[in-house]
Amino acid sequence: MANKTLFSSAMAKILPRTDKVNRAGGSAYAYGPEAKLAQLAATGTLSDGFYSDAQVQLAEALKAAYAVDAEWVAKCAIYARQSGAMKDMPALLTALLTSSDPDLSVQVFKRVIDNGRMLRNFVQIMRSGQAGRASLGSRPKRLVREWLEQASIHQLMRAATGSAPSLADIVKMVHPAPSNVERRALYGWLIGKPYDVEALPKEIAAYEVWKADRSRPLPDVPLEWLTAFELTAKQWGVLAGRMGWQALRMNLNTLARQGAFRVDGVTEMVAARLADSQAMAKVRPAPYQLMTALAQVGDGVPLEVQASLEKAMEQSLMNVPMLEGNVVVCPDVSGSMGSPATGYRKGATSVVRCIDIAALVAAAMLRSNPRTRVLPFETCVIDLALDPNARVAVNAAKLASVGGGGTNVSAPLAKLNREKAKVGTVIIVSDNQSWFDTERPWSCGDATATMTEWNKLKARNRGAKMVCIDIQPYGSTQAKDRDDIMNVGGFTDAVFDAMARFASGGSRDWVKIVNEVEI
Repeated sequence: MANKTLFSSAMAKILPRTDKVNRAGGSAYAYGPEAKLAQLAATGTLSDGFYSDAQVQLAEALKAAYAVDAEWVAKCAIYARQSGAMKDMPALLTALLTSSDPDLSVQVFKRVIDNGRMLRNFVQIMRSGQAGRASLGSRPKRLVREWLEQASIHQLMRAATGSAPSLADIVKMVHPAPSNVERRALYGWLIGKPYDVEALPKEIAAYEVWKADRSRPLPDVPLEWLTAFELTAKQWGVLAGRMGWQALRMNLNTLARQGAFRVDGVTEMVAARLADSQAMAKVRPAPYQLMTALAQVGDGVPLEVQASLEKAMEQSLMNVPMLEGNVVVCPDVSGSMGSPATGYRKGATSVVRCIDIAALVAAAMLRSNPRTRVLPFETCVIDLALDPNARVAVNAAKLASVGGGGTNVSAPLAKLNREKAKVGTVIIVSDNQSWFDTERPWSCGDATATMTEWNKLKARNRGAKMVCIDIQPYGSTQAKDRDDIMNVGGFTDAVFDAMARFASGGSRDWVKIVNEVEI
């Protein structure tokens, strides 16, 4: 008689067979085409990662986009931009739609291309040929031209701070029709053509006057236009009150280096701006950005300013859900998690590492759910004591300081099983490239060790659920979606929202969540 253990239909149903070898050589489950594009859209930055380079990521994104219908591409583009605050991937998907569904691309363009940076990304991708054409084409050119014609003077000025292509390049490409003499003069000023000096927008006219006499008051123009010149400490103090919230957060060390905090009133003003809850609500800074800013502030930044920055970080975590029961957060602290969260990019590599994000999720859950247990892992679980009453930044930094080595996603689950622990929700934050727990490297077919250990845990905790937060776009997971398992990509408020809905009995399907996007 056949072995009942090996050929049990119940076992086959409970433990799905793997169908992919991941980038680290371990057995894994491939995302379906829709889930894969959603994950790429929410986590892909078209930069070099630990396990793949930018070209591979681009090829996978194109393949995934061609494998689904245009409406799903549109929803992923909007979700990634509006919920995930992504830049390159939404622009790429919007560009692809100009060929696959030109009518739909018009609606998506208006939702995704929402500032000058995104406009330049879109044009750059269109001209590269990667979206199916090597030029803009008539309809995309019309969309770009309409964006320019409808943009305010301030939007155009902000758009004029980048390059490759520059706003001047784009104006030369699409030839927007100036609606008045002011707009005509602005376009001439941008592209170096003759223009009516008297008709220039007052901000640009003031900028030209200031360049000739820099003792005059600073003109109201983008920060980058002014910082190209040598400024006094008092002028830097003025800029501290003008620059946007995110720019202020990013330039604290610069302000200190330039002597701005020695100017009367600047310290108090900067501290108040950083702690302004209304300003934060508009820009929605990512918690890990604030944690990184805190870690990088130098001694020259006043303690009052540092305190406001920490207050801002705590405020940014207000959307972390309160989950019922025993919560276990498992941050991956293996070697690959030391890579930049947004990939390697020459001259623009982020200082935020994947491990920083994993650590922050754990520390944030510990803050909102005091009974949370944190089990950091690499090849095994790292024994680390955290204080739930400590500041989030302290616990996150402590977690981020440990680890290295290989990846064993099943390790924390195995530990919980050995302890026969009672568990309500398990949250794993990883790049999912587990290999240490694969019995037969470079093979697939058997269930992953993660699924095997999870089934053992479920036998004791029937109501338990597992959330796998995937923060890198490698296209595979260690736990296949089912009623008690949810895979979700990225690290934004949208991820916290999805996690809370799932834990409270809502949809487990991230694809359904993205599908709720209205076009």
